[in-house]
Amino acid sequence: MRRVIGGPLTAIARAIDRPWVTPDRITVAGLVLGVASAVTAGLALWGLALGLWLVSRVLDGLDGSLARVRRARANAAAGAAAGAGSSEAGGFLDIVADFIAYGATVFGVAVGASLQFGAPWWPFALVLVAYYVNGAAFLAFSSIAERTGRRIDDGRSLSFLGRIAEGTETIVVHSVWLILPMFAWQVAVVWAVFVAASAAQRIVVGYRALR
Repeated sequence: MRRVIGGPLTAIARAIDRPWVTPDRITVAGLVLGVASAVTAGLALWGLALGLWLVSRVLDGLDGSLARVRRARANAAAGAAAGAGSSEAGGFLDIVADFIAYGATVFGVAVGASLQFGAPWWPFALVLVAYYVNGAAFLAFSSIAERTGRRIDDGRSLSFLGRIAEGTETIVVHSVWLILPMFAWQVAVVWAVFVAASAAQRIVVGYRALR
């Protein structure tokens, strides 16, 4: 999916490349919309929550595209060193914003589905636990891989171990929750299994890669 949407996002990034539009501001805007989506989901305003969620995820992809456009221009102007710190800080902000938006949305959907449809809470709790373990695995790997010179460079700030549940799948599942909230807890059970499987894969592959 990154290869499919990379071109369009880069084109949009070039179109909005203005001094007052920065990757960090786009990240924060995406975070605000993601949290707003969670709040509106908790209020069972499902259509509005879906729209906010999708726009927030577009912004989440756009911030990195704009950063890469500017980094390429800086490299061409022999100013790569000057932009490196900003890029790393932006990568840090981006992953923190993602975790907040993901967790908040799970909680918001759980509240809305529980109030409107009587959905149980435990499937959403399972998803949050799976997110916690999955995040711990890939963040720990990224940190140690960077320190030991085993970095996976795919254009992103962190070293990601690709597995079956990544960003695209997360966006799709969270969207399904908002489109079909009456089935949200059943979807959450299945999604928790997939995320847990991804976490297990990352733990095994990461351990072997760092031995």
